Amino acid sequence: TPQGDKNRHSGPSRHPGMSALFMANNRNKRSVVLDLKSPEGIETLMQLVETADVFIHTVRASAAERLGFSYAAVAARNPRIVYAYAAGYNQAGVKKDRPVYDDVIQAESGLVGLIRDTYGQAQYVPTAVIDKSSGQMLAGAIAMALYSREKTGEGQEVYIPMYENAVSWLMVEHLWNGVFDPPQGPLGYTRMLSANRKPFQTTDGHIAICAITDDQWRRLFIALERPEWAEDARFRHLPERNRHFDELYRLVGERLRTRSTREWCAALDAADVPNGAVNTLQGVYEDAYLHDTGFLVHYDHRSEA
Repeated sequence: TPQGDKNRHSGPSRHPGMSALFMANNRNKRSVVLDLKSPEGIETLMQLVETADVFIHTVRASAAERLGFSYAAVAARNPRIVYAYAAGYNQAGVKKDRPVYDDVIQAESGLVGLIRDTYGQAQYVPTAVIDKSSGQMLAGAIAMALYSREKTGEGQEVYIPMYENAVSWLMVEHLWNGVFDPPQGPLGYTRMLSANRKPFQTTDGHIAICAITDDQWRRLFIALERPEWAEDARFRHLPERNRHFDELYRLVGERLRTRSTREWCAALDAADVPNGAVNTLQGVYEDAYLHDTGFLVHYDHRSEA
């Protein structure tokens, strides 16, 4: 709306309409206000389209068509345009016009159900994981469409349905028994569904450990000073571990509670076993590594500094 993005008012701010969330999401962007319900607004939009490489919108396709900036309308002004949008659902399906947000897709895709069935409580992932993964998928589709245009000279329409996108990456591992017809059992990757697959408690915090290969597990057992576990028939090889992950994680967890996070990180680093201390957002923000690599950079905003 002419009053601006609703996120201008989400979170802390020093001045009205300049919230932290708005500034974080709109770095380096320029904007123009157009009334797309007026002929003048649509014509101005089409003038911008004529010199653009990519056109992206985030409204439902039916609304875009009703307002006059469907793919057909935009391509008529610029046949080389790459026209892109993220939809809630496949536009060939009956759900194509349903309104959705990240939380809805987390629920419908099975993600919330995985959390509930594993940990006993239905809850959302505490970040807009579907929005962001769909945006990244759309960026890849746009890049491929631009490459295609370089080869053919023709633009095209691309879109990412949030629901199908979420299901596609959940089913990479969780299709599991459903790969077969008929299914060999319930869906879900057993290792990831273990309630004991979680950060391990130490004497002063928590640590994440991810051993995958047989060799990594052997080195982990040595670092834990339990080399005999490597000879346990339940844990020796991946197929056996897949059947006994609950017990394996329980034993590892009991051992890790005997020393500090720093001590275990040092021992696991020496053994070349993937690990990391559980951090806080503040800890990440203050991470010297991220500052040294230039990932975190401070800028002075012209009105908000």
